[in-house]
Parts: sequence; C-alpha cells; structure tokens
Amino acid sequence: MTKGTKNVAPVEQPAREPELTAHQRSLRDRLLAAPMVAAPGPWRPVFEYRYGVPVGGLLGIGFATHPGTGRDLVMVVSQDGHGLFDAVTGEKIARDRDPDPEHSTPDGVADLSCPGLGPVAGSRVRIAGLYGGGLHATTEDGWSLDVVAPAWPNERVLLSRGGGFHTGPHGERWWHIFHSRHSTFRAAGFSPSGRTIAVATSSDLSLWTRETDTGRRDGAGS
Repeated sequence: MTKGTKNVAPVEQPAREPELTAHQRSLRDRLLAAPMVAAPGPWRPVFEYRYGVPVGGLLGIGFATHPGTGRDLVMVVSQDGHGLFDAVTGEKIARDRDPDPEHSTPDGVADLSCPGLGPVAGSRVRIAGLYGGGLHATTEDGWSLDVVAPAWPNERVLLSRGGGFHTGPHGERWWHIFHSRHSTFRAAGFSPSGRTIAVATSSDLSLWTRETDTGRRDGAGS
C-alpha cells in the first residue's frame, strides 16, 4: 500500500543579482588599482608605525577636547579597558584597565557613550565601532573620508578634497590612506574640530593631524 503524499510548492529561487554597470565596474577597478599612499599635506601621521599604535581587542573610539589645551583627544575602548590619547603627540595620557563593568562598553546606553577619563573625567564620550555609531565624514574646509570595500571584507579608507575619487586622479584629488586587510575595521572619521583623522581596527589605532588655520599645531605653545 502506497501512502499519499502532499503537494509541496517548489522552492522559489532567489532573484539573480544584477550585474554591475560599466560605470560601477570602472569605479571598482579604480579603487582596486589605487595603492595605499601617505596622506597629503597638511596632514601628517601621529604614529611612526604604518598601521598606527597596537591596541589589542579594540572595540571603538571617540573624540573629546582637552579642557586646558583645546587639543583633540581620542578615547579608545578595548577588551583591556579604556585609554585616552593626545591626538597631536600620540601620547597616552590616561588609562583605566578596570572600568566599571556597567560602563565598560558603550552598548549599555542609548547614545553609545562611555565615561571619560583623565582630563575629561566627569563627561561622557560617544564611541563609534563594533556596537555602531559614527564619526564625522567631512570637515568645514572641504576634506572628506570614504570607507569602501571593492574587495570585501577588506575596507579601504579614502581621503579626498574637492569631489574625491569621482572627479580626479588618485594622488591628486583623492588618496587611499588605509587598508584594513590585516585586521577587522571598526571606525574612521574626523574629529569635530576637523584637525584629526582617526582610523580604528580591532588591533590598531591610526591618527593623522594637521595645523590649525593660524599655522600652529592645536594647543602648541600652551
């Protein structure tokens, strides 16, 4: 005796992804062909190491301002605690290896912030990285940062001015300044002042700084 079988609707095949247009292929090829280069003047790297300073288990970063000097500060949240860097010299000016567990990561509050430390203790710093959030993508005087992944999952950070990689050649209007092939990308952006670029991965922090409009380093001479 043969048992009856139910009629089962055939499984729908997923729609095929549309092919890239000629413009999209050309743009991807331009990004893939662009080598990593130094950021142009007036930007300079803060750390000597090509990929910045090692920070194991980095989860996210955020910007603050030194209340005394006005310099940009970068707060780092990692699996080993919290740290605070001077964005001009690269000096680590504060460290908390054992933060309160309730505030050790930014995902516990709606604005993704953590308590500040060192000279910004008593304030909160918004953190961008593993848990979300973001940093400034542009400056008031026309610089831009784009994070692209033409060969996902390895993100590339592009610095540009005056229209970026859509309007000019690499090395003149836009610069491929960072490639996260060695580690997992976390965040990239400018400080609110526009004087610092920060790029964070799960293992490193990279910083670039530039002079102020008056020709002095932020906080210089103070």
